[in-house]
Amino acid sequence: MGELAPAKPKVMKNIVAGNWKSNKLMPEALELMNEVQAGLDSIQNTEVIIAPPSPYLAALAENKKGALAISAQQCSATGMGAHTGEHTAEMLKSTGAEWVIIGHSERRERFGESNEAVRSKLELALEAGLHVLLCCGESLSNRESGNHFDWVQSQLEDALQNVSDQAFDQVVIAYEPIWAIGTGKTASSDQAQEMHAFIRNWLSKRYGDVSAAACRILYGGSCKPSNADELFAQPDVNGGLIGGASLNAEDFLAIVRAAEAQD
Repeated sequence: MGELAPAKPKVMKNIVAGNWKSNKLMPEALELMNEVQAGLDSIQNTEVIIAPPSPYLAALAENKKGALAISAQQCSATGMGAHTGEHTAEMLKSTGAEWVIIGHSERRERFGESNEAVRSKLELALEAGLHVLLCCGESLSNRESGNHFDWVQSQLEDALQNVSDQAFDQVVIAYEPIWAIGTGKTASSDQAQEMHAFIRNWLSKRYGDVSAAACRILYGGSCKPSNADELFAQPDVNGGLIGGASLNAEDFLAIVRAAEAQD
């Protein structure tokens, strides 16, 4: 893949990204985006991203205002061609999207997305000039067996094996404790910090201390207004990839304000 010029941020902003998944009709999506935008006037030190369903990307990108960024929820593992129903990274970029989520646990588990597919999508997205929210995380069985660190490391090693130091500037990591999502179990802020610190330590060995320190690592568990402050106060938690709470503007903005308060 092509080399990209390094662009290390002088100040690392937290990120709060809302993954809307398969929710909202088009008018509802525009309304939600407008409600979110209306609450961002005082936000200075947090990057805010929304990831609507792909049919809405162009319309929302055209109508967005200010610093709000638009993300796709995934991209194709191939380029253009006879791939019915697939959306290439270049197509997503052409809609006005700036980001793409890759390797989300729902894509891996429900749609059989392999590590190889994740790696291909990541490389194609970077080549297209998109920023990437790269997801990783372990299941309940991995966690209970004590294999969770090795599992997450293997996901990152596979996905990033061909990503240069320069291209890595476009990557943000999102840790998903799959074992604590919809299982009745809860991931504590200490457990989140433990894994985030592990990820940053591995990134330091892979890309060096400067790149590792500059990389934002988001928490992709059940983050909501009631626990956002505690989670974001952890030294290696740089914001969140938000699911259900992002579908309500008031809740999502409360999480954004929690991230803003950490700067």
